[in-house]
Amino acid sequence: MPASDRPRAYARLVLRITDARTGRLVDAAPARRGLTRVQAHTCGSDPTDLRVLLVADLLVRALELGGTPVWALLTGERQQAQLRAAGAALGVRPFEDGREADTGLGEAQILHVVSEDGAEPDGVRVAAAPVHWETAAPPGDTDPAVLRLALLAPPRSTPLRVGTADLGDAGDTLARWRRAVAAWARRPSRPIPDRVRADLRAAWEDDLDAAGVLRVLHAVATAPDLADGARFETYAYADRLLGLDLTRDLGAPA
Repeated sequence: MPASDRPRAYARLVLRITDARTGRLVDAAPARRGLTRVQAHTCGSDPTDLRVLLVADLLVRALELGGTPVWALLTGERQQAQLRAAGAALGVRPFEDGREADTGLGEAQILHVVSEDGAEPDGVRVAAAPVHWETAAPPGDTDPAVLRLALLAPPRSTPLRVGTADLGDAGDTLARWRRAVAAWARRPSRPIPDRVRADLRAAWEDDLDAAGVLRVLHAVATAPDLADGARFETYAYADRLLGLDLTRDLGAPA
C-alpha cells in the first residue's frame, strides 16, 4: 500500500510542540529514541507553577509513550518542596533537581516548560498560561484527580480560573468515567480500533492537545459501534497520558 494511502493508524506520528519563542511547531524529539530533557522552570508553588509542572509531566508521558527516553528536571527559585508535594498529589512523577544539570547527558533535545512571562532559557520553550483559584474550598480539599482533570481540560495556552463549578463538572465527569470503566472491564476485552488509537495519538502528538484526547474519550463513551471491551482498553490506554486513575474502581460492586 503506498504511504499516502495508509490509514492514519499506521503512520508514524511524531510529537510536535509549539516553541513559545517563535510560535512555530517543532519536533519534540528530533532524534528518534534520542534522550530528551524536559525541564520545568517555576518561581514558587502557586497555581501557575503547578500548571507548569503538570504540563511538563504530560510532555514526559507523551514522549515516553512514543519510545523516547526522557530526563525530567525541575528548576525552581523557591518553595520547591511545596510544589513537589502538590505535584505528587496530582500524580506528577518525580522530577530531578535541575540546578546542577547544565552540562546535560548528551541529550538530543532540551524542552523548557515555562509560564507565560516567566523564565526565558535558551532553547525550545513550552509555555503555560496563568491559573487562578476562584473556589471557596481550598484546592487541597479537592480530589487530586478532579483538580488534574480541571487543569488538563482547557488548552495550556488558555488562562484559567478554577471555580467551584469547574471542579464540580470535572468531578462529575471523572466519577462517570470511573463507573463506566469498571463496568466495561466486566465485558470481554477487545482491541482498541485503529481509528480510535489514531485519533488519540493524533491529538496528543499535535502540540500535546490533552483537550483533544478528552474529546475522543467523550466520543468513545457513546459510540454505538464499539464493544464495551474496546471502550475499556481505550480509556486505560489514554490514561497512560492523562494520569487520571480511570481504572481505580475496577472490582468495585456494580
